[in-house]
Amino acid sequence: MSTPLIILLVVIGIVIIYVISVYNSLASLRVRIKEAFSGIDIQLKRRVDLIPNLLETVKGYAKHEKEVFENVTKARSALMKADTPAQKAESDNMLTGALKSLFAVAEAYPQLRANENFKALQDELADTENKIAYSRQFYNGNVRDFNTTLQTFPSGMIGSMFGFKQEEFFQAEEEERKPVKVTF
Repeated sequence: MSTPLIILLVVIGIVIIYVISVYNSLASLRVRIKEAFSGIDIQLKRRVDLIPNLLETVKGYAKHEKEVFENVTKARSALMKADTPAQKAESDNMLTGALKSLFAVAEAYPQLRANENFKALQDELADTENKIAYSRQFYNGNVRDFNTTLQTFPSGMIGSMFGFKQEEFFQAEEEERKPVKVTF
């Protein structure tokens, strides 16, 4: 074999190893995104499972607040049916708004706020909200890494050759971005 042929084979070998490495990196990042999305899903399911107990506790005190209960139930159902990150984010935001209304109703009933079951459910829900926020951050971090890899050269070119597409971030709705107004 001649030296130029050996050099050419070595260069081709290096290029093939590099392409395989980039492909494996992208595939690994895609799996991490799926894992992170699953983490969000688990926490959203946990919250959805807490809501019937919370509703039953509040219903015992606030029987005439039918619209609030219906809104929470509708939002809960929408979240259970959502599949994509965008659908989950939209449904999650709808449920968050409905829960705010539910807690506003609860504020009008001092006996309810003093109820141990209600307090425990409220604490559990607050803990779940924190876990949802962490899960969203973890998911968005993985999406950022994946999308950055797809936007850089030459890994983006290799990624598009193998059909990798950018993922969407789990984003807050416009309403959640507005500053909170506190009045006394």
